Amino acid sequence: MIFFNIAVSTLAFLSVFCGQVALAQSHSTVELTNSTSRKSQNLSGEWRYSVDPYRVGQLGFHGGAPSANALRFADTNIDAALAANPKTFFEQDMEHAPQIKLPGAWNATQTELRYYEGLMWYRRHFDNIATQNERAFLHFDGANYKVSAYVNGALVGSHEGGFTAFSFEITEQLRAGNNQITLGVDCAHNAQSVPPQVTDWDLYCGVTRPINVIYTAQTFINSARIRLLDNGNLGGSVQLNGAQKSNQNIEVSIPELNKKIRTVTNADGYANFEFPRPRGLVKWSPEHPKLYQVEFVTNTDSLKDKVGFRTITTRGTQLLLNDKPIYLRGISMHEEELGTNPSRNMTSAAARELFKHIKNGLNGNFVRLSHYTHSETTLRLADEMGLLVWGEIPVYWTVDFNSPHSLEIAQQTQQEAIARDFNRASIIIWSVGNETPISESRNIFMLKLVAQTRSLDPSRLVSAAIMASRKYENGKATITVDDPLIADLDLLAVNTYNGWYSEDELSALPQIEWVSRADKPMIFSEFGADAKYGVHGDAKNAKFSEEYQALYYQKTLEMADRIPFLVGLSPWILKDFRSPRRQHPIYQEGWNRKGLLSEIGQKKQAYNVLAKFYKVRESKPQD
Repeated sequence: MIFFNIAVSTLAFLSVFCGQVALAQSHSTVELTNSTSRKSQNLSGEWRYSVDPYRVGQLGFHGGAPSANALRFADTNIDAALAANPKTFFEQDMEHAPQIKLPGAWNATQTELRYYEGLMWYRRHFDNIATQNERAFLHFDGANYKVSAYVNGALVGSHEGGFTAFSFEITEQLRAGNNQITLGVDCAHNAQSVPPQVTDWDLYCGVTRPINVIYTAQTFINSARIRLLDNGNLGGSVQLNGAQKSNQNIEVSIPELNKKIRTVTNADGYANFEFPRPRGLVKWSPEHPKLYQVEFVTNTDSLKDKVGFRTITTRGTQLLLNDKPIYLRGISMHEEELGTNPSRNMTSAAARELFKHIKNGLNGNFVRLSHYTHSETTLRLADEMGLLVWGEIPVYWTVDFNSPHSLEIAQQTQQEAIARDFNRASIIIWSVGNETPISESRNIFMLKLVAQTRSLDPSRLVSAAIMASRKYENGKATITVDDPLIADLDLLAVNTYNGWYSEDELSALPQIEWVSRADKPMIFSEFGADAKYGVHGDAKNAKFSEEYQALYYQKTLEMADRIPFLVGLSPWILKDFRSPRRQHPIYQEGWNRKGLLSEIGQKKQAYNVLAKFYKVRESKPQD
């Protein structure tokens, strides 16, 4: 029986890994809206792990099937197998492997794993707590980059993409009592990956966000969406999953507003609803981040979510929140907690500490969550604290724009991001990429993402950090926003580093003229200069000093104030962050030093420069 299990597991393995089958083909379609509110079993804590740099758990000798004695995921009692047959042997033993705490990137655990970007296996056991007639799903908030999950030796699903939530149903694989789960997480990136193999941030490999087993009714609420419509009404949709999904009564209520409506699902389990805006409804805004508890109820399931209601639109070069002009006083932020050895374990406390700097320290109202979808914990905290959000997918730099696989992963990632965060009032912008070099294939690729994003969520603005051209004539620099994408974007966004990556004198920055080829609002999605905390020097010439960074901010902000169509900023970046490409032995040491805070939260001089600028901006009436 022991070796029969190995054989069955090997067949399951081969169906996925051999023949170069794309992992994207098997990604989950289960949404599980507001997964944290459901009956669940948290699998955070100690797991066994095994490094597999040569992928012997996937491929055997000469590229054939993996050897039975190397299968990390097999539901095999190795001690019993060796006792039954002393002549056999195993080259892995997950039950006696070293331990690691999840969630958390493996890069932060040991020096020898700091730059490891290969295959890692994880294992733990859990007890099945399902009651009769309940279904069970293995739910990931995110794991980087490719994941294959096995329950009791059986493959339950695979997923590609490191920053979005996904689920696999495991109802049939669970047994009473103790169950074994094994994960194969492969962090290798290539030209077709999204993002590609070269970035300017630490990839943070492995299971970096919580894993839960979620238990549901046989027919459950899979998706529940609600928002403030353009016509002033409230509306949304509910989608059920299960054999009894059709012709089911749905009740949607907002108890605080004394509002309750009923609808019925169609044959596919979907129900749309719309009703007049309740009297007394307070719109969500950074100044008043009002959230209402919305309840969705069926005959077999119920779901609650805290939702804010607001609108975001544009008019000419204006950005309008709830029909009023707004200036985005923002900053960019990576998903990396403060500390000398972060592991991308962004808990609520870690995210709150960073958001307090933005909201209270910098006088901000906006955060660009770069360069990928951040955790659900972070987004819900933005709702609560009143921070507007730019959400982004990792279509970064030189993605293979000719690759159908790259486009598929990018579209899958956007779909998963929108599905999870549709009800988050804080998100006002979906970005489809960052600093992608202009070409015909890039334009086609990006425009497909723009169209998909707008079709999935017409209630938010679509943007991207795009390119601009610069010319220097008669002693004057002019930057023209002329990227071919501008006609299809709602909000223009440009990264500008004049005076850092160029040799411009900082004193000349305010005289740079900005021209746009579109009558649309624009933000500076990035600008910044490196400074190592505690390094001081001549403000005009000493790059990497706090003084140079502070003067750079002063002059860039003066330039920004002269651009009539500029409606906000998200400078680069809140805190210093890990970046393997940054290796100056004195100033960088594997860190990008453009943060206004050091990696442990020390304020650099430029922090106060931006805070003062935003304080003045906060008191200015918007045109």
